[in-house]
Formats: sequence, C-alpha cells, structure tokens
Amino acid sequence: MQIFDKQTDDQLVAAYAKGNNEAFDTLLQRHQSRVFNYINQMVKDRNLADDIFQDTFVKAIMTIRQGRYTETGKFSAWINRIARNLVIDYFRQEKSEAAVSSDDEAFDVLNRKELSEQTVEDMMIDLQIKADIRRLIRHLPKSQRQVLVMRYYKNLSFKEIAEATGVSINTALGRMRYAILNMRRIANENAIVLTR
Repeated sequence: MQIFDKQTDDQLVAAYAKGNNEAFDTLLQRHQSRVFNYINQMVKDRNLADDIFQDTFVKAIMTIRQGRYTETGKFSAWINRIARNLVIDYFRQEKSEAAVSSDDEAFDVLNRKELSEQTVEDMMIDLQIKADIRRLIRHLPKSQRQVLVMRYYKNLSFKEIAEATGVSINTALGRMRYAILNMRRIANENAIVLTR
C-alpha cells in the first residue's frame, strides 16, 4: 500500500480502474475523514452520515469500475459532489414523504404506481432476478455474504454491521464493496441479467 501513498488521486483512480483494489483503499484513507465530516455537517446525525458516507464510496466504486469516471477536475471535488447529491436526495425524499397527507383530498393514497399490480410477466422477471441474486450471494465468501445480507435484507447501517461482526466500519465497507464487485463479476461471467 505504501507504493500508492505518493501517487496523485487521479493515478490511484486509474490504478483502481485497472483492478488494483489497494489503490482505492489508499483513496479511501486519504479522503474518508474529510468526506464524512462534510456529510455529518450537513445532516447533523452521525448514523445517517455514516450511511450516506458508505453509499458515497460505493457509488464512486461503481462509477470507476464501469469506466464512467472522467478527469474533469480533482477527485476530492468529485467525491464531495457525490456526497452532496446523496444528501440532497435524502432530504428530498424526507420532504416528499412528509408532504403527503391523508387529509389532502386531491391526493388519492391508493392511486399510486407502487401500489398497482404488476403484470404476470413483470412478476416472473422479478422472481427470476431475485432467484439469480440469491444464487450469486451464495457464491460469495462468508464475510462478504454476511455484510451484504445485513445491509440489504436486514436494513442495518454500516455502524450496526461493524458492531455485530466485530470489525471496523471501513472493513464492513470493504466487504460490501468486494461483495458487489464479486456479484457483478459472477453475473458477467455467467451472462446473468439483473435488470428488467
């Protein structure tokens, strides 16, 4: 890891895009404190800040791995922009949920897309995708499988996952990152499509 300490952020991103995971670990260590403090200052809730922080780096990982990262400036500004957008999304969702009142006569609580029935085809595709995801999860190493299940199926925060598994938050984040990357790799190798 020390070989990366003297490299610029853009060099680390390039190394990570080519498959060197240690390069991303260096980026994470370099920026985690500043990004977390930035998020925490906006949301003023440490647990929420922790979740948004984890989601920020997972989104960065996916963007770089998919080859969509472009050097339009500094990495630090880019990662902050991701964090800021996720915070804005969170507040928009909170505002949207708070704005819906059952007293509002113009709003029909039952006339919503998410409550409408799916077609038989949609249901079959969704069942197939869920079955494929369960199969992919079974192929993950136990530590990665454990973090993924706790996060997405039990809806635990990364702080709660870290406490439950006896590891640091960074380790829990790393395991989630590797779980997602491994699932993506296995899906690609086996031509499994996970979208409708």
